[in-house]
Amino acid sequence: MPVTRSTFVSADRLPGWLERFAAGNGDLTLTPEHGGLHLLAANGAEADLLAPWPDDGRPGRGADDVERLVSLAAQSRTLGIVLLRRGGFAVGVARDGVLLASKAGRYVQSRTAEQAARIFAEHPPEYLVFGGDRPLLELLARERVFHPWSGLARLRFLDVQDPKSAALAKAARNAASVFIRISVP
Repeated sequence: MPVTRSTFVSADRLPGWLERFAAGNGDLTLTPEHGGLHLLAANGAEADLLAPWPDDGRPGRGADDVERLVSLAAQSRTLGIVLLRRGGFAVGVARDGVLLASKAGRYVQSRTAEQAARIFAEHPPEYLVFGGDRPLLELLARERVFHPWSGLARLRFLDVQDPKSAALAKAARNAASVFIRISVP
């Protein structure tokens, strides 16, 4: 049975990651797939590389699929991040994997939506990144004060156990990185 794991790799580290994956698994066959790349190694190992965001008319540039993926992932995008669990919340705006503004605290639905709205109004995001408790996040997205941002495209949902400032900083880095799912026979 194959072993599957996942990781996030920043655009600047992706070429090195690909070299190490090939060195450990043999020659690679690359296939463009679902806005990313599917890798099949000589030993049967596979990896799916997914861009952090869609090209939205700003595709990556380069001579091959890898260069285009790296170029797309390296583009500067502004992300509104909301991490939420019953015990607490963390909201922020990040650009290039770095938080521009943030707030964390104990979870209260309307207070969390107000904090997000305040931060998002000061630093308008292009995309939303949610993490934590999906049903609570859907309720937050329907709050009237959050309405101006509820229609933004949502990026990959993040698994978050404890929405605190450290988790928010990690979410900012991960949301701006290439998501890699690896399957080794």
